[in-house]
Amino acid sequence: MRYLTLSHRLTLTFAALLLTACVLLGWLQVKTSTQYSQSVIQQLSSGLAQHINQTYPLLEQDGLNKESVRELFDNLMAVNPSVEVYLLDKQGRIIGDGAPEGHIKRQQISLDPIYRALDGGQLPLYGDDPRSLSGEKVFSVAPMLRDGKVEGYLYVILLGEAYNHLASDAQFDAILKISLLLIAVICLSGLIMGWLAFRWVTRPLRQLSQQVKALETGGMDEMQALAALPLGPENDADELAQLRQGVILMARRISEQWHSLTEQDQLRREFVANISHDLRTPLTSLHGYLESLSVMSASLSDAEKKRYLEIALAQSQKVGALAQSLFELARLEYGVVKPQKEPFSVTELLQDVYQKFELAASTRQLTLRADIQPGLPLVSADVSMIERVLTNLLGNAIRHTPDQGIISVRLWQESEALMVEVSDSGPGIPQALREGLFIRPTILNASRRSEGGLGLMIVRQMLQLHGSEIKLVDIPGRGASFRFGLSL
Repeated sequence: MRYLTLSHRLTLTFAALLLTACVLLGWLQVKTSTQYSQSVIQQLSSGLAQHINQTYPLLEQDGLNKESVRELFDNLMAVNPSVEVYLLDKQGRIIGDGAPEGHIKRQQISLDPIYRALDGGQLPLYGDDPRSLSGEKVFSVAPMLRDGKVEGYLYVILLGEAYNHLASDAQFDAILKISLLLIAVICLSGLIMGWLAFRWVTRPLRQLSQQVKALETGGMDEMQALAALPLGPENDADELAQLRQGVILMARRISEQWHSLTEQDQLRREFVANISHDLRTPLTSLHGYLESLSVMSASLSDAEKKRYLEIALAQSQKVGALAQSLFELARLEYGVVKPQKEPFSVTELLQDVYQKFELAASTRQLTLRADIQPGLPLVSADVSMIERVLTNLLGNAIRHTPDQGIISVRLWQESEALMVEVSDSGPGIPQALREGLFIRPTILNASRRSEGGLGLMIVRQMLQLHGSEIKLVDIPGRGASFRFGLSL
């Protein structure tokens, strides 16, 4: 059965149900016919016992008339072998019979059916079969009287053992013929219903199968066409409809993932182009000054040589810093770096970070402010990563804040997190550049040029490792403001 198609299984199931129904119908027909024939026979033979009782004087003053009883049994066997006659006393015990030796299974006959028959009960009536321990058969009965009193009963089984044997053979032949006819009808009906089931039930399945097979040769065009198909009702109980909806949803998800991969690949290409541009500028400058030192060394003064070397060294440091940032970002994105969390005070860490920028801030007359809520608890995080986050954010703020500007950091507790906000008094970030602020920078599309460069990308990756996200918030009277939270 595991290799049969859905239509074949439906056909076999229908055939089995039809066969069962036909067998039950045949059994009911035979049973009903048997009961009807027994009722007719009992009605026709209702006066048989009374006629026998009047024809044969079975009782005498001192008991049974043995001669009449023997004559009765002999005549009945010759005239109608299916009839069995029994003589019962007033308590229902058998006191006379013509059965062969060993055929009588019980000597006591229930009198209730006899009383109902004598009172004209509704036919068919079934009485105990003396030749069976539990069987019942239709009968005819008449009381045996002596001096006007009931001394016993003439109990006649109308359909005896001989009839049973003949009827069983006839019923077997009839049931066999009916069964063969029903099997032929079932086979023909099964073929017709199987074909109809195959055409009707499997039609949506075949359509869906054709659509899925088209994906093997057509590619994304067929995938998008399948994803564009409408969905049916959500509470549809049809298994095929649910399968169709599942395939359409799968196609939509694959299509979305394809678009996401395509966009990520485009971002990767743009990122490589951007990094190449960022590396080419300092490398070109470095190469130019080194080449000048090599070619014009004899004609340059010591001061010029020193200035050329300082410029070359600065450009080399830019290349090194960019390469270090790329290496750090790659390690963060591929999960190589894992945060080593420990409890520490963000307030103390902020003071250490401020000390790094005191000289750069004082040179440009920038003011570094700290708005710290009293009694802040410790946070559980990686100290070096959070230090790098604050360093990158403050470095960006210093670069984009004009001279004599203000850079502030605010710390406060909110629910189960310690919130950190870094803001400056610079021009802020244009609305067109905010969407791609934390993604890989690109030079191919000016609208997606990142203001923060690799620094903001590193910040975002480090905070995501701590289960946090950085956001750009709008604060009246401020420039760029970044906010994130750390779990306590």
